[in-house]
Amino acid sequence: MAGGLAALLDDVAALVKVTAASLDDIALGAGKASTKSLGVVIDDAAVTPQYVAGLSPKRELPIIWKIAVGSIRNKMLIILPVALILSQFAPWALTPILMVGGAYLVFEGAEKLLEAMGAIKHHTPGGKEGVRDEKAIIGSAVRTDLVLSAEIMVISLNEVAHESFLNRALILVVIAILMTVVVYGAVGLIVKMDDIGLHMAAKPRQLSQKIGRGLVKAMPIVMSILSKVGVIAMLWVGGHLLLVGMDELGWHAPYGFVHHVELLVHDATGQAGAMLGWLVNTAFSCLAGFIIGSVITAIVLGIQKLRRKGEAEAAH
Repeated sequence: MAGGLAALLDDVAALVKVTAASLDDIALGAGKASTKSLGVVIDDAAVTPQYVAGLSPKRELPIIWKIAVGSIRNKMLIILPVALILSQFAPWALTPILMVGGAYLVFEGAEKLLEAMGAIKHHTPGGKEGVRDEKAIIGSAVRTDLVLSAEIMVISLNEVAHESFLNRALILVVIAILMTVVVYGAVGLIVKMDDIGLHMAAKPRQLSQKIGRGLVKAMPIVMSILSKVGVIAMLWVGGHLLLVGMDELGWHAPYGFVHHVELLVHDATGQAGAMLGWLVNTAFSCLAGFIIGSVITAIVLGIQKLRRKGEAEAAH
């Protein structure tokens, strides 16, 4: 009996060691994969604040919370199972799916940029703030998040492709939760920074008052910059997805040219080569995103115009 108990305890100890090692592998894999997708995470954090710009301060955090819930739903219920299944049985399908997401991103970015330039006019139904507007804001943000989250998860998946199916799933769950907390925690902090500034400005200490007033003055500028960065991020990420996707599907010329110029700049600029090469890649991705997005925008607006014309004729 004692020998059987000792054997059982040995088995339990061995199981604990294996489990601990597995958890270490999952944590290490999640950390490594998260680092690779850091650029897209920054883009996600830059894109989201524009959705609450100009709204009542009381509505900012509730809307961000709803977007965050939509984001975790995107990752857990859509992206995670689809990515795992496709990576296991049809890895070739991941690229076309990401390209569709990239097309949506460049459409969103180009439409916003063309509207800011005065080239198009975009009318949102229900001009007053209300429940319908809030739902539209959340829906648009969650759709954009779906694409950015998909790229985060696919990049992460590529980094841990050598792991077992279970470990891959657990690593992606950790990344999904971690990235959602980081992105929307940062977004919540950014949009409430002016309220923090007002609170600090009411304190008796002069240093606190100065910092508080500085935050209040700075936040409109920061939000304006983030809004512009968010549009650029859409064009950059979407354009990069499309260029890389074309390359992987066999049309090598567009991304081959970009990569060639990137290498030329990298080799010609010494220690700054890595950063300048990355900037070249980013600039071409943005340009490609804007061109493709503008074409998609023109097609969408043309279809909408024809639909409105058809509805007007049907009404007479």
